[in-house]
Amino acid sequence: MTERKSPTVRRRRLGLELRRLREQAGLTCEQAGAHLDCSASKVSRIETARVPVRILDVQAMCDLYHATADEIATLGALARESKQRGWWHTFDDVLPGWFQTYVGLEAEATSIRTYEIQLVPGLLQTEGYARAILEAGDLAPITPDDLARALALRMTRQDLLVGPNPPQLWVVLSEAVLVRVVGGPDVMRDQLLYLAELCDRRGITIQVIRNEQGAHPAMNTPFVLLGFPEREDPGVVYIDFLTGGLYLEKPDEVDRYTLTFNHLVAASLPPRQSAQLVRSVAKDH
Repeated sequence: MTERKSPTVRRRRLGLELRRLREQAGLTCEQAGAHLDCSASKVSRIETARVPVRILDVQAMCDLYHATADEIATLGALARESKQRGWWHTFDDVLPGWFQTYVGLEAEATSIRTYEIQLVPGLLQTEGYARAILEAGDLAPITPDDLARALALRMTRQDLLVGPNPPQLWVVLSEAVLVRVVGGPDVMRDQLLYLAELCDRRGITIQVIRNEQGAHPAMNTPFVLLGFPEREDPGVVYIDFLTGGLYLEKPDEVDRYTLTFNHLVAASLPPRQSAQLVRSVAKDH
């Protein structure tokens, strides 16, 4: 199978490895910055993958941290790969910087588990549904050109589901997602029928949590759990909000959301019954 590689994931792994080496050397960010003639905040931003890193900086850090020859070779390769441009960079004009990180992580994820309370996730949206969401998503009117570009970006993201080595996708939807009419009855019917079709696709699991289920731990917080093929790349929780996104990477945070997702799965209709419900709601439009 073709391996999907993302410069975003490489930059994240590079930062984690540099932090591990710094801590192994017994240095704080402040001490490392003093030796490298840069600020402690720069060291921290490199380690948290918030900024691109120059190969010269990686070499200087490796020297300071007394990295082995194998570690130097590995980190050098990661630094070079992290500077490559992903396909999403062609959409820089309509892709917010804070969401570029998510698209880059999504591109290499081998498992995507998502919970939504208001709308169909972007990876599963029809073009008509996505258009309606994009048109309603900003108080300022969107230009036709920007709308077309943003729509093309969303549709291109979906290519990973049909490309080589697609991720395992598991989606839990609140029942409210099915009954909220987005784009009018015809658009909504097409979206629901497409969801029902996806229920039968290998590698995709869709479940619905009924309104009658009542209160549960994630009523107000949609989220995405991303898993990666290498042990060196720990899982990430992504939470979307109006003007940005939150990335949670601490093991206890990822574990908490994993436990919550498992609870949602247990509280939802089984996949077959969920598909039947989706088809039933589609008939009402």
